[in-house]
Amino acid sequence: MSKARLMQGNEACAEGAIAAGVNFFAGYPITPSTEIAETMAKLLPQHGGKFVQMEDEIASMGAILGASLAGAKAMDATSGPGFSLKQELIGFAACAEIPCVLVDVQRVGPSTGQPTSPSQGDVMQARWGTHGDHPMIALSPWSVRETYDMTVEAVNLSERFRTPVILLMDEVVGHLREKVELPESVDVYPRRQPKCTRAEGYEPYTPDEDLVPNVADFGKGYHIHVTGLIHDETGFPSGSPRVTADSIRRLHEKIMRVSDEIIRTESYFMDDAEYAVVSYGGAARTAYEAVAQARKKGQKVGLLRLITIWPFADKAVQAVAAKVKGLLVAELNYGQLVGEVERATEGRCPVHFCGKYDMHTYEPQDLTQAIDAMLAGGEK
Repeated sequence: MSKARLMQGNEACAEGAIAAGVNFFAGYPITPSTEIAETMAKLLPQHGGKFVQMEDEIASMGAILGASLAGAKAMDATSGPGFSLKQELIGFAACAEIPCVLVDVQRVGPSTGQPTSPSQGDVMQARWGTHGDHPMIALSPWSVRETYDMTVEAVNLSERFRTPVILLMDEVVGHLREKVELPESVDVYPRRQPKCTRAEGYEPYTPDEDLVPNVADFGKGYHIHVTGLIHDETGFPSGSPRVTADSIRRLHEKIMRVSDEIIRTESYFMDDAEYAVVSYGGAARTAYEAVAQARKKGQKVGLLRLITIWPFADKAVQAVAAKVKGLLVAELNYGQLVGEVERATEGRCPVHFCGKYDMHTYEPQDLTQAIDAMLAGGEK
């Protein structure tokens, strides 16, 4: 382990990206994510990488896709308004199977909202922001060290599945400073290489055994065509109903067939829990303290923390719902992931909600009061 450091979540994100092999960053300043770009601008040249500040958020996303197609490990960082602008190109990356990481440090409200205030209002946009059918991987860290680790994980997942991966941070974690010790090295998933050595007749989108293609990098001597249109194994557009159905099905199955390997959750105080709180990201920090305080009062409450937001942790939620009398969902929005929790419980227990969207994160008493109401049989 390296020596202990005082580090901000946004800084840890940048350092995790570099440790995972990211060597190209294109971005546009937007609070509360700007420190990621600032840190990348400082550190990337020291590691042989390239930093580019683009003219806007759409151009930033296009730049990282071009860099990725040319062989770079690429990342961008933004907040809600920029995340909205990038959606069409996120869908392009999903369809064309271009690995990349997009960090969204969330803030309050639609439109410009409240630029420096904490929120978790983009979790549904992360899954459903683009048009058409395709899966999405989104991770949500709750600490500075976990931000570092989850950034590494996001880069590795993007390379493993050739897909865009979203790191859903929030202002709480992005601007939090903690004492951390970072590892000297991390496991890095290498860029896939084509198995075909022939330039002529190469079919870049022929899937491997894991349903993921080995698309050659531009400039490596292979004939490649990349498009956002539905395409066959050659990469060229196809008007075939069969190819269309097979392509969309494969995009989903390459991730969903191994979703148990991707999905991560953590449980606290759950051994004898009769009730549970479900939370994620910065909100889960306060939820942990509230549960600990409830325990001191003799209330048998536990915490299920979601680390992987998408694919959703249905099995983990179902397992908790099967053993408790009620669930309380705590998230910094008007109510987004609570609907997924309700769906996953399949009616096994009541689901209560405590949302917050007033420019402030939770205080522990916000959630202890909600826990008291749940235990008293308060209305959903």
